[in-house]
Amino acid sequence: MEFRDNEAIYLQIAGYVSENILLAKWQPEDKIPSVRDLAVELQVNPNTVMRTYEFLQNQQVIYNKRGIGYFVAPGAEARVKQYRRERFLQQDLPQFFKNISLLEIDLDELRLRYDQFKAEQLSLATS
Repeated sequence: MEFRDNEAIYLQIAGYVSENILLAKWQPEDKIPSVRDLAVELQVNPNTVMRTYEFLQNQQVIYNKRGIGYFVAPGAEARVKQYRRERFLQQDLPQFFKNISLLEIDLDELRLRYDQFKAEQLSLATS
């Protein structure tokens, strides 16, 4: 995983965990990697992963079974979508609108490109 400078690493790791949940790689009640295992996998300090897991616990996306590990919470997908949607709408979308306005990209071109993207994603998912 390559980290961006403009966002805290623990939030980027939370995004990674959330994406695995949204992609159904990790289902509700599945055990997720331990703090140590994920830290090794992502080459980060275990304290950073611990901060990520605490953040996700507060969001009710994961939960801890003491002595056993961390698990995907029931309803995690819906909570992840809600959180990411709100964050996108408040942080990313205004910048996106600014860029399309400055670059004079019209909504018809965006619709065409979005439809192409969806078609590509569908073909990847079915192959």
